[in-house]
Amino acid sequence: MLFFRRLSFLIVLLLTVFLLTACNNSAQEPQPVQQGGLIGKEAPDFTLSDMQGNQVSLSQFKGKVVILNFWATWCPPCREEMPSMEKLYRDYQAKGLVMLAVNVEENGKRAVSDFLKRTPHSFPILLDSDNLAQNTYGVFRFPESFIIDRNGVVVEKIIGARDWLSGTTFKLINFLLNG
Repeated sequence: MLFFRRLSFLIVLLLTVFLLTACNNSAQEPQPVQQGGLIGKEAPDFTLSDMQGNQVSLSQFKGKVVILNFWATWCPPCREEMPSMEKLYRDYQAKGLVMLAVNVEENGKRAVSDFLKRTPHSFPILLDSDNLAQNTYGVFRFPESFIIDRNGVVVEKIIGARDWLSGTTFKLINFLLNG
């Protein structure tokens, strides 16, 4: 019996450590990708389904500034940054900003549907339940975001949650939109 208690404790401890390391609550300045990363390179294309079942490809947004955000409903920092993402999207969509929130959960459609009932958002949410886009972009902490310029080139990788309406990230987006 003692063995099972210790085993249960160990499992809970490991799960807690995993969630804390996988979900980054950093509000620091954007962290650049290490050498060999995607910054300065054309953003890899992918096609995923949105919540309505439509196929959406990254390449269809060439000519626009894209924020590609990888997230999960179980990630508190992911949920925390969503209101500022929504405001940024609403304020700058007409200037050419596209916000693509890629949900990486296996049961993403159900989890996102429940999430949107409580906290609706107007930007597109794509479902990556097979982790195809996540693996292509090398995402392993959440949230992770990529800012892609009008030419389809990755100009920044951001690890962790942030207020999308202030700081250097906002200045970069504003510069890319207004040149």
